[in-house]
Amino acid sequence: MPSSCVSELLIEVTRGKLTECVHRGHIAVVDIQGRLLGSAGNPEFYTFARSTAKLVQAIPLLEAGGAERFTLTPEETALCCASHNGEPEHADTALAILHKLGLDESALHCGCHEPFYKPAADALKRSGQPLTQLHNNCSGKHAGMLALCACMEASIQEYTSPAHPVQQKMLHTVAEMCGVSPDSIQLGTDGCGVPVFAVPLSALALAYARLGCPDQLPERRAEACRAIVQAIRKAPYYVAGTERFDTRLVEVTQGRIIGKMGAEGVYALTVPERGIGLALKIEDGAERALYPTAVEALLQMELLSVEEAAQLAGFHQPIVPNRRDEAVGVIRPAFRLKRAE
Repeated sequence: MPSSCVSELLIEVTRGKLTECVHRGHIAVVDIQGRLLGSAGNPEFYTFARSTAKLVQAIPLLEAGGAERFTLTPEETALCCASHNGEPEHADTALAILHKLGLDESALHCGCHEPFYKPAADALKRSGQPLTQLHNNCSGKHAGMLALCACMEASIQEYTSPAHPVQQKMLHTVAEMCGVSPDSIQLGTDGCGVPVFAVPLSALALAYARLGCPDQLPERRAEACRAIVQAIRKAPYYVAGTERFDTRLVEVTQGRIIGKMGAEGVYALTVPERGIGLALKIEDGAERALYPTAVEALLQMELLSVEEAAQLAGFHQPIVPNRRDEAVGVIRPAFRLKRAE
């Protein structure tokens, strides 16, 4: 289901007085009714949600009573939604979830990679401790999937398969939250081996609007959405980590805005008190364009205060450094959202 609408220039990367590089993409801002409030490029652009889907994928676990059954803490619930840094607290929390299930790291099928946070990766090497799947940024999501297996009395074998009951449950939950049919969602395989879902940006934005303001959803689902939002508000470090935008956005806004990045230039966020969801896609997948676009879109939608924007300035217009750490350019937004009448 290719998208044909031309993308819009979102970000300019300067060096000296010259614009050296540009990044194009798409933005959709909607309310809980799905009404388009703001856009750039094609708000119906069809793309993989990647890790922005994690907050929605956590819903079935809480709907099934997993938080009560396994006495999940806010930190553990947030980690189920995370693309975490692989810092010690993240790995330890993933292991704590597994222990509550009577499992260990060997039950995970997410694979290994070094911690995203370089000091954590360096410390791990110096200590001589082995790199394990617990350090994978998706270990919390996979631990949550294993917990859902227990709640559904489903086998933990092949839990990453698209045909597994847990993955089917997540597919239908994503479809329902996005307001689309399951058949319209094209599946791929994410970096951690589980299915990943392709939806229009406006549908992803709708899922986030509903996540943050779930009053019109069935009560059990609404409770699950509120629990996810509250867990991330209480434990933002566990959804990302040190020096990460997702964590800082929650901290700076005191939980008023909650967002989640995804690989290949996808971002989604919710503003619960306003019933607003926003989703964006950087067409070339460049992460360096992701956060400047998100902050600028929030500013243009008047969803960030001047003080909050100042605290996020390093994400809004980050410098381009040289090898001596001197500023030689800037990554800056270059778009104006089309606002609804």
